[in-house]
Amino acid sequence: MTVSPVPGVRLRRVTVNGVGLSVATAGQGPAVLLLHGFPHTWRLWTEVIGPLARRYRVIAPDLRGFGDSDRPTDGYDAGTLAADAAGLLEALDAGPAAVVGIDLGTPPAFLLAMRRPGLVRRLVLMESLLGDLPGAEEFLAGGPPWWFGFHAEPGLAETVLAGREEAYIGWFLDRGTLGRGVRPDVRAEFVRAYTGTGALRAAFGAYRAMPTGARQIREAVAGARLTVPALTIGAHPVGRALEHQLRPYADRLTGHVIPDCGHIIPLDRPGALLRLWEPFLDADAEPYGRRADEDALRRDASPTPPSP
Repeated sequence: MTVSPVPGVRLRRVTVNGVGLSVATAGQGPAVLLLHGFPHTWRLWTEVIGPLARRYRVIAPDLRGFGDSDRPTDGYDAGTLAADAAGLLEALDAGPAAVVGIDLGTPPAFLLAMRRPGLVRRLVLMESLLGDLPGAEEFLAGGPPWWFGFHAEPGLAETVLAGREEAYIGWFLDRGTLGRGVRPDVRAEFVRAYTGTGALRAAFGAYRAMPTGARQIREAVAGARLTVPALTIGAHPVGRALEHQLRPYADRLTGHVIPDCGHIIPLDRPGALLRLWEPFLDADAEPYGRRADEDALRRDASPTPPSP
């Protein structure tokens, strides 16, 4: 293990399905597995790991192909990423765990709960869509986000962006916080993680595997229901689209939208996010998915500048 730049967090290497994953860990107690998206690494959770680690064992990997994890040539579909997550929980003897997914981490988190419900005690899904399931028509009325097609074209985006990574990644970080930006150290780490043709190609592998992931999700809901207690959290721009997609297939689902919050929820509104997480993740909390005080969420959403 090595010490990370985040107090109390240690980094270790875990080999899962033949792929070496860089994994951040902190705390003790019931496990919470955090699955990031694009353009993130485990540092997406910088502001929430400390509070979580007071009560939970936090496990935050870099997904295969991202950050400091290995970059295999394939395996970026949601089903394989879900298998990686299952293998990680088993390797660390950490299940059943509360599983949290955001952005590209949401489909694998969902498939993990559908395929291996014994490993998942709670499920939190944020700011993403679940393939092409019905319910997101309003969000997609103008077509999917432009970068989906750009990233999905084999060989294109990594060639165009080589040498321009900082500006490109910065655009997503600023847009994902409604212009407020992220801490300079976190921003620099994201840029480092996505610099170079190899890093970009691996990251875009998840976009190129989206058709496979959409099929896997359709197959999952055709044969079973989501029985794990689930919470969806939206912000800008996804809002309630994910909740609408999931509701017909979930036995116990609560949905929230955090006001005045960008797509990168854990860095933009960590306080509001923790207020939603805490009663849900606690196995001894009141009825699962207890609704949070919307006025409190709005108070938490008052803009504050990022730390230097």
